[in-house]
Amino acid sequence: MLDGLRDFAKSWPGKILGAFLLVGVAGFGINNVIVDLGSNTVARVGDEEITSREFLRAYQNQANRIAQQIGSVPTASQAEAMGIPTAVILGLSEGAALDTLSAQFNMGVSESKLAQLLREDPSFHGTLGTFEPALFTQVLQSAGWTEAEYFEARSDEARRDQLTTALFADTDMPEVAADLINDYATATRTIDYIVLSGTSIETPEAPTEDELSAYLEENQADFRTVETRTVKLLDLSLASLAATKDISSEAVQAEYEATKASLTTPERRTIEQVSLATSELQAQFEAGLADGTDFATLVAEAGLTPSSLGTLTQAEITDTRLASAAFGLPEGGFAIIEGIGGQRAVHVAEIEEAREPTLEEARDDIVARLAQDEARDEINDVLDQIEELRAAFQPIDQIAERFGLPVYEADVTAGGAELAVLPNLAAEDYARVSQAIFAAEQDRLIPSIPLSGSSHLWFDLEQVEPARDQTLDEVRAEVEAAIAAERIDAALAAKAEDIVARLEAGEALADIGFELSAFPQLSAPFTRFGSEDGLVDGTVASAAFAGGPGHAGAVLNESGEQVVFQVVDTAEPTTPLDDVALESINAEARAGLTSEFVAAVREDAGLRINQQALNQLLVQNYGQ
Repeated sequence: MLDGLRDFAKSWPGKILGAFLLVGVAGFGINNVIVDLGSNTVARVGDEEITSREFLRAYQNQANRIAQQIGSVPTASQAEAMGIPTAVILGLSEGAALDTLSAQFNMGVSESKLAQLLREDPSFHGTLGTFEPALFTQVLQSAGWTEAEYFEARSDEARRDQLTTALFADTDMPEVAADLINDYATATRTIDYIVLSGTSIETPEAPTEDELSAYLEENQADFRTVETRTVKLLDLSLASLAATKDISSEAVQAEYEATKASLTTPERRTIEQVSLATSELQAQFEAGLADGTDFATLVAEAGLTPSSLGTLTQAEITDTRLASAAFGLPEGGFAIIEGIGGQRAVHVAEIEEAREPTLEEARDDIVARLAQDEARDEINDVLDQIEELRAAFQPIDQIAERFGLPVYEADVTAGGAELAVLPNLAAEDYARVSQAIFAAEQDRLIPSIPLSGSSHLWFDLEQVEPARDQTLDEVRAEVEAAIAAERIDAALAAKAEDIVARLEAGEALADIGFELSAFPQLSAPFTRFGSEDGLVDGTVASAAFAGGPGHAGAVLNESGEQVVFQVVDTAEPTTPLDDVALESINAEARAGLTSEFVAAVREDAGLRINQQALNQLLVQNYGQ
């Protein structure tokens, strides 16, 4: 099998064909009829099964990342359109393919290695940056993992790492390839150049009336208005209703007296620590503690640098041993306690005492809280009343006046950016509200738009201004400016071509520049990506690298300026790639080889998908 796999991996047609076959097999638009997969198995690579639990866990992680971008978890149909199920299956199948191969090689992971991986996992590190068993249990429970599943997953990862490391750890880029990359990335050019401007050409003639009319007719789409809808909007939310509440001074005073104990700012301590990794250090700090030597002196004598844990309350410290020690010390004091890596000295650098806020300090928060409480008690009743008034075709203005709520007006376009006038409307809801506005009809009952947080939005459609072509009189200035810009650009491009022709005929750029009052500038040496000072951008650099010494050219730079240049110097790399860059390239090469290898192993083992179970799983958990 390995001989065949090796031959397959060396064949580019085989790799390309394998990739297309793999995508075809994994494509979710094709019905896969698999009779030997159980209902709890969504796919199989060789003898390794991908269970529904594994798939859902990986799918949820991917869906959560997408939800952060679009604002909601995609449904099953939306996820399929985005290719999420395919990506998840392919990702899981890569691991399963390596598991199949590692099983054939009888690879394993020792318990000591698993323990090391557990201790090094940052997900389970507490305040001190070390492993905490309680946090381990908490994280697993919140993620829906059992300990057995976690250790099985880490074992699989470790075996895969062993396999790919053994195969590709010593694989480096061929020297000739590294030289080619070095040449491409670090070779330099130096140019003389001038930047043409409006003063380099004659002022173009102003367009005639006929030219203006013809240009507008040909480019009417650029000057067409967009449909605009004028609306009056009313939003009902806890925030908007709370803003209508008038909280009396007596109520604020009473709430302050009742809750001031809970408003107390807890004591906070600035904590530092040093690790006492040797018995000599432990003895030195124990002797210093007994003699009353201060922490700073001991640290200086030992040549140590304390690490700061921050300024924390006792509740914020997850290590109970540390919390008890730190909050039992006076300011400036230190204690020696046990840690996972040995003894450590814990120092309290500063103490911020607990304190109660004054009434004036707490007033704004109390007013906001009481207003929110009143609004929360009333919001459902107010919602029912507004809905009844809307059903009776009461206009927004009258309803808002009745409840003391503000009315907002906006001329809304399809994008909905104008809805920013609503202070309580989240930006992710603009498109939804805009769609409702553009679906509404005048003189019809328009239902409310429910929003998150028990909020609702109503609007009256006051006016519809349809998209239309504009007349020349309306956009004359814009059309004149557009024609002038086109003519200037064309004249500059023609002038640039003429200058390049003169340079190629042997004229000096300095002489030509003198005629145009545009004196040449000598660039700093730059690579294909441009100069470090930014004066030569990537577009100009690319044009300069199209030829050798004496090469002349003209190009629009990334700022839209017409640049004419002549290459005055070229330089090849004089030093090889540094170790950091070379290792980065080698790492990329190893990653590419690993990816191709895994794809070949997966193809050899065979990827089979239980399409029926997969579809049912997605619909059950994420809807249509």
